[in-house]
Amino acid sequence: MAASCCGVKRQKVSPPTTCCNGSIVHPNQKNHNCENNGIRKYYVVSTEMCIYCFDVLYRHLHNSEPPPSPNFTNDAFPIFVTWKIGPNKRLRGCIGTFNANHLHDGLREYAITSALKDNRFPPVTRDELPRLFCSVSLLTHFEEAADYLDWEVGIHGIKIEFYNEKGNKRTATYLPEVASEQGWDKIQTIDTLLQKGGYKSAISVDFRKTIKLTRYRSEKVTISYADYVGIRQKQLQNGHV
Repeated sequence: MAASCCGVKRQKVSPPTTCCNGSIVHPNQKNHNCENNGIRKYYVVSTEMCIYCFDVLYRHLHNSEPPPSPNFTNDAFPIFVTWKIGPNKRLRGCIGTFNANHLHDGLREYAITSALKDNRFPPVTRDELPRLFCSVSLLTHFEEAADYLDWEVGIHGIKIEFYNEKGNKRTATYLPEVASEQGWDKIQTIDTLLQKGGYKSAISVDFRKTIKLTRYRSEKVTISYADYVGIRQKQLQNGHV
């Protein structure tokens, strides 16, 4: 089941990007090791995944054949693909799934779905391509929280389940970076996520206590369209494309 990852619209390969636990991940590495509480962990996410998403979207918008299967791992993960635009990196689309998808098919699907079918935005156009940034998030370490405050801003993504005013079960999620990017504390994050999920009534402490919350982490990598073009040009010069 697809889900959108971010609830608000505001908001080079050479520099490193930051992974979910605050460690530095260099996107030009195919696989990374991040230090977390003294334990080295193996990271799967790579720049090549964002390059593939750009390939898929570029070819779709230019009515070309889909790209060939990529060389990175085809292991299965819950995934989200995020598109942002411009120097302020305004959200342009973000959709993914909590079901584990094989990466080749999953990234191909969600690169298009997040760019063209996020109902909060009009579809991305060909003219917007040069200003886009692509992020791939692989979700890991799912844990049922003790309560709605049992998670850490900037470390965990959260998925909530609740019942709305009509007694219908609803779900909503924020990826790990959303709360810190928006400057929210835990209560602000929970309340905006409830609103994102369609809850329209006043939010009380007692209602927050009825929420079922699952926390998770993510491996994330981001590149710009300029990075993408530069990498592809270099690969072409070296005869790798």
